[in-house]
Amino acid sequence: MGSDTCDQVILATGGYDHTIRFCHRTVQHAECHIRVYDLNSNNPNPVINYEGVSKSVTSLQFHEDGKWMLTGGEDSIARIWDLRSRSQKCQRLFQAPAPINCICLHPNQGELVVGDQNGTIHIWDLKTDKTEQITLDIDTSIQSVDVDNERNYLAAVNNKGTCYVWGLRGGIADIDDSTRVNPPRKIQAHKRYALTCKFSPDSTLLVTTSADQTAKIWKTVDFSLATELEAPNQRWVWDVAFSADSQYVVTATSDNFARLWSVETGEVKREYSGHQKALTCLAFHDSLIVNNL
Repeated sequence: MGSDTCDQVILATGGYDHTIRFCHRTVQHAECHIRVYDLNSNNPNPVINYEGVSKSVTSLQFHEDGKWMLTGGEDSIARIWDLRSRSQKCQRLFQAPAPINCICLHPNQGELVVGDQNGTIHIWDLKTDKTEQITLDIDTSIQSVDVDNERNYLAAVNNKGTCYVWGLRGGIADIDDSTRVNPPRKIQAHKRYALTCKFSPDSTLLVTTSADQTAKIWKTVDFSLATELEAPNQRWVWDVAFSADSQYVVTATSDNFARLWSVETGEVKREYSGHQKALTCLAFHDSLIVNNL
């Protein structure tokens, strides 16, 4: 990348070795904990440890104003945490009927999309506390959900390798208008277990990842396949993120590597190593356009 300084480009990876690697640092992180670390400090210890979670946390997001953190986990609860509170306890929660695999904060910052292991997607209106449900195929598990920045689409993938895409209506910020969904488009995206779906920042692309050892990039104009990302021995592709300019993606895979790919060519531009076991999640932030590769 053009720069790998922590204030410009941040790549954080986590895996089965119970470590998080970021900004040239490695910290140990045990299961069933929500911990906050200071990126600008060399202190390996968390600055905040949130209590009250008894099972694995599967998904975490921050509200855009930095005041709230949202989590979902295998205890079937989606939680909202007030980062300004000294109590470090959950402020609000939504009880799902099954363990939660994924959450996604709608770009309007007022709705939380929750996917569970029973194949149901819940849209939790944070203003009214009302919840709408979308139930898909029986005996499937929703693995990942995402809403594009233009608020046109909701995508979800399940453990059968299927990707669903809904057109969205409503959900306008500052207006009492909840999101409504059109009938879904069904894409058999992968041959095996799908793991993650993410829209690009410019909303023109959707990437899906799978246990079939591939990541696939789809054009949102018609959801045709644009690029397939494959590397020797990469095994399960657990997680993925786009660069800010939508020209690159980073993947986390079971062969202990994170990889930076060109969206246009499907080529690996850089590999990141250091984990001793499979990578299962990553976070990527680049404030500058990726260049000088």
